[in-house]
Amino acid sequence: MNAGLQHGAAGGDTPQVARGLEGIVAAATQIAEVDGERGRLTFRGYDIGELAGRVTFEEVCYLLWHGRLPGQAEYDALRAEMSGARQLPAPALAALRELAPHADGMHILRMGASTLSLGDADIDRMDVEANQRRAARLQAQMPALVAHAYRLKNGQDIVQPKAEHGVAQGFLYMLEGEEPEPARVDALNAYLVAVSEHGLNASTFTGRVVISTNSDMVSALTAAICSLKGPRHGGVPGPVLKMLGEIGSADKAEAYIRRELTEGRRIMGFGHRIYKVRDPRGAFLSEAAEKMASITGDPSLLALTKAVEETTVRVLAEVKPGRDLYANVELFAALILHSVGVPSELFTPIFAIGRTAGWTAHMIEQMEETKIIRPESVYVGPRGLTWKPLSER
Repeated sequence: MNAGLQHGAAGGDTPQVARGLEGIVAAATQIAEVDGERGRLTFRGYDIGELAGRVTFEEVCYLLWHGRLPGQAEYDALRAEMSGARQLPAPALAALRELAPHADGMHILRMGASTLSLGDADIDRMDVEANQRRAARLQAQMPALVAHAYRLKNGQDIVQPKAEHGVAQGFLYMLEGEEPEPARVDALNAYLVAVSEHGLNASTFTGRVVISTNSDMVSALTAAICSLKGPRHGGVPGPVLKMLGEIGSADKAEAYIRRELTEGRRIMGFGHRIYKVRDPRGAFLSEAAEKMASITGDPSLLALTKAVEETTVRVLAEVKPGRDLYANVELFAALILHSVGVPSELFTPIFAIGRTAGWTAHMIEQMEETKIIRPESVYVGPRGLTWKPLSER
């Protein structure tokens, strides 16, 4: 009997479908472990707390793609490889110039990502080594796509990347045209590390499905971006920031939360399908936000976020007992990205920059599988219908 599908007793078959594939194990992976009961997230055996504040985003990329943290020579080689790959193909850049006035956010990212196969003569190669190199190239080009599209949309010239910049620094430089302060670079680096990988979520699964057909990595990346675009999966940090602005001060938090719950609205930044405790990425980003606030000297938004978290968890425990609803990564993601100073309409595209590391790692892993991902469905529609001529229908 297929997992997630059961049949009823003698009275007739009654299909029971695992809605959203919940509870279905669809892959065995060595990339990440998401432990919802204990609130733990590990990358290739490293707890995220072990990596927090100690590694660059590029080191995490290497870890996800190759299964180990890089040595100095490997790290330097990856930095050089990604630095040399940041320039977008000329036809891709031309397309971006044409499209940017007509689309923004995840729409332009979806279209732009699909052009990244241009100039790749070996795009259909399925061997692991070629796609590890391709993953590095795509990871390097994603920040350029987001930054260039935003500037073109706003009538600004693009800013060409600098060879010496890493991913976080390079993105802010291409976005703003000025050298970013180290504190902002560090905060964005922490954010990219935190969101780089998170198991078999909707967008990652989408990417693995596409690769399982022996399609190419750019097609799979584009499909993953399409999945992330949906507000049920991506796009939450913007509404979180809006919520914090509406609350305004800690003393107004409880009334706001209770009103939203009474009126049947979701509290942004709380609850997770997997985690039954506080999202470990939230703790990671909370620490990064503390450092950012100490440097900028403005702890007001951080203090408000903490107060909202404490109040919301308490109220949710009272109103929805047993649901185990805690803060998720998006609560502090909104705080970090706002503190870094990036426009809220770029919150989800920036998430896609970070998650490209995990997406491509899963694609590489899926390439070693021999079976296409092809789940089954249960037909529940009508039967026994007979055809009638058009004039009789």
